[in-house]
Amino acid sequence: MTFYIIAGEASGDLHGGRLIREILKKKPGAKVVCWGGEHMQQAGGQLVKHYRELAFMGFLEVLRNLPAILRNMAFCKRNISEVHPDLIVFIDYPGFNLRIAKWARKQGYKTAYYISPQIWAWKENRIHHIKKNIDRMIVILPFEKAYYARRNYEVDYAGHPLIEAIGEFRKKHSDLSPASVTGSRKPLIALLPGSRRQEIMAKLPEMLKVTAHFPDYQFAIAKAPATEDSIYSELMKDYPNVRLHTGQSYELLSVATAALVTSGTATLETALFHVPQVICYKGNALSYRIAKRLVKVKYIGLANLIMDKEVVKELIQDEMNEENLIKELGQILPGQAKREQVLNDYQILFEMLSKEGPASERAASILCNMI
Repeated sequence: MTFYIIAGEASGDLHGGRLIREILKKKPGAKVVCWGGEHMQQAGGQLVKHYRELAFMGFLEVLRNLPAILRNMAFCKRNISEVHPDLIVFIDYPGFNLRIAKWARKQGYKTAYYISPQIWAWKENRIHHIKKNIDRMIVILPFEKAYYARRNYEVDYAGHPLIEAIGEFRKKHSDLSPASVTGSRKPLIALLPGSRRQEIMAKLPEMLKVTAHFPDYQFAIAKAPATEDSIYSELMKDYPNVRLHTGQSYELLSVATAALVTSGTATLETALFHVPQVICYKGNALSYRIAKRLVKVKYIGLANLIMDKEVVKELIQDEMNEENLIKELGQILPGQAKREQVLNDYQILFEMLSKEGPASERAASILCNMI
């Protein structure tokens, strides 16, 4: 029994790793070939391509890297043909995965999607490709099942895999403190600027400017393992009070008082660790203008989207500046009324996402039963 799993980003690698572990528990003799990262490889997947070779953010960045993307697609098709899997599993990353799915359907492969593309936010016409080329869709956000049902496509809701991932981490590391993680007894403010070079370069400089205004706190940057140290060292040279921690985002969040977080999965992880946050987004100006015309949702933060209200403040593009960051960060520190409201909303969010039980186990059962 052979699975071929494709994840193109850090979050997909995280969830893919847990999925592979559950698949191999249920089918110990199975073979899993994957595109992803360290989590998927350590779980038992045979890594073919690392996501750091795939992650391009924004319209202009995709255009500039189009030759590399096309080469990766051609290689992926050849590799699938060589492996000849029983099931191809796509994890998010729709620009790449939906094109491979179209090809795979023509070749007669079974296909499944774990973690739906955010077609409810933009590119809703992708529903036609999904209905035509995906045999089974497994979603992780509560509102997605109803969204697909209104479009005459039945999907499986598995719950959110971050619930189990964070729960297990907390059990294993219940004794962590700011001093044990960072070496300083000062309360911690975590900086999560993303995992792609483009987003780090756009957001981290603004985040770093804030550090001088909160001398009673220590600041630490959560560095993604796949990013180069040199990206950070140049930006941090004027901020000796800020420390860099590689592959320790959960350690930092588990002891943080507050956080500045780039948009994406990290915003939900921060919420599930019950850390009040300010969501930060800044990108290429032209890419942002294009996206603003196309994206149909009210919020960019997952906690806000799921709760359908502004649980945490979003500072987007020009609004993400030193003055606004200082103001919003100050309002979520201990003793502030807004902090208490955020924490109350986080508890409601947690209860919403934890009703269905272990998501990875449920998803693995569905996938194994497809073969």
